[in-house]
Amino acid sequence: MAESLAGVPSLAERAQQILHAVCQTVGLDHGGAELLRLRSNAVYKLKEPIIVRIATAPTAAERLPAVLAVTRWLDQHGFPTVRPADHVADQPVMCTGVAVTFWDYVPCNDVPSTTSELGRLLRDLHAFPAPPIALRHLDDPLASVRANLQQHPESLTPSERDWLSHHITDLTEQWKQLPFVGPPTLVHGDAWIDNLFRHRDGHVILGDWDSVALGPREWDLIHSYHGQARFGLSQHEVDAFATAYGYDLRAWPGYQTLQRIRDLYAIGIHIRNAHGDPFSHQELQRRMRSLTEGTTDRWYMKPT
Repeated sequence: MAESLAGVPSLAERAQQILHAVCQTVGLDHGGAELLRLRSNAVYKLKEPIIVRIATAPTAAERLPAVLAVTRWLDQHGFPTVRPADHVADQPVMCTGVAVTFWDYVPCNDVPSTTSELGRLLRDLHAFPAPPIALRHLDDPLASVRANLQQHPESLTPSERDWLSHHITDLTEQWKQLPFVGPPTLVHGDAWIDNLFRHRDGHVILGDWDSVALGPREWDLIHSYHGQARFGLSQHEVDAFATAYGYDLRAWPGYQTLQRIRDLYAIGIHIRNAHGDPFSHQELQRRMRSLTEGTTDRWYMKPT
């Protein structure tokens, strides 16, 4: 991998600075804030039951109004989604050039969410009509990886950049030929089990709508199958997901191609964060090595 992390400001330190500034702006107490996640967003829980999401993507300010609008619309229509904390401020809030959103905290219990529950929620989501909101169309799922590679070439070696550029081009063309079933629908875009929260009253709630779009439902489904290939989901969990959704993507002729596309998609965030986050730096090395060598190594969502 290219340069070391020496002298590069930490993403966590930068996020902490933004948290302090934005909380002062909107009148919230940031004391004792707990960092829950640092990946595509820095996610904090405040002492007050509020979640603060600090976006790291440069395009966040453009897409977040639609994200907020969709979650409000789904909530109004009875879909179990996280809800914007609209009493805090007009959203998104811009702070030192970074887009920040505020969400109602979901008090959770210790019972894990299941892939069966995720399958049922996605089945319900895909049955919704398109909302009356201007949403992006998912016609190029590797666009963010391509952009991150162009903006952060230092995260990879020249040979890795060449390999990745070639495969992005090849798989983008293959995406256009995939035999998707049915018209585009409302898709979550990052329909992974970790984005499903169990409220302490027992019901489950779907969060992290940053990638919401109109697109093929197969994109939402592939995440769980990819979870077995890379992130430790079991055969039983994937079978349960397919049963609950009512369709097994493994029978679809585009399945293997979509798995390869999902593989490339999963490295984009680590290209962007590699020089400010030690975990992303390490995970990018792991994933690129696995891709270039053609192995099925286990990947990780967070430090182990």
